[in-house]
Amino acid sequence: MVKPSSTLEKINQNAAGIDLGSGEHWVCVPTDRADKNVRRFGCFTPDLIAMADWLKECRINTVAMEATGVYWIPVFQILEAKGFEVKLVNAHHVKTVPGRKTDVLDCQWLQKLHTYGLLSGSFRPEDLSLCATQLYPSARYLNQEC
Repeated sequence: MVKPSSTLEKINQNAAGIDLGSGEHWVCVPTDRADKNVRRFGCFTPDLIAMADWLKECRINTVAMEATGVYWIPVFQILEAKGFEVKLVNAHHVKTVPGRKTDVLDCQWLQKLHTYGLLSGSFRPEDLSLCATQLYPSARYLNQEC
């Protein structure tokens, strides 16, 4: 008979977690990958490219982030274009754990859950559908103005 183990197996050794915000994003990588394994990045394109470059330097190949509003879209697109596997996770599934009140703790928690393979990705429409859903509210507004 096999004795059950009380430890979880690390599934994604090269995983990072990102807590998205309107003004800044917090990123956590495994503790052995950088002197400071948690970093803050801005939300503009050069900041997101710097984030992707840092993740590459840290030998990350998979990233988990919460689907928060529309803030995830540019991050997802840049990371995916740079070759990362990006998991978009439901914020409700991750936030139900008590005690996590800061962005730093959130990105660390996402990184830990992703490392152990405990996160499942949400549905994400293909780029063409995504463009259509982003344009629809604008088209509706313009139609009302005419």
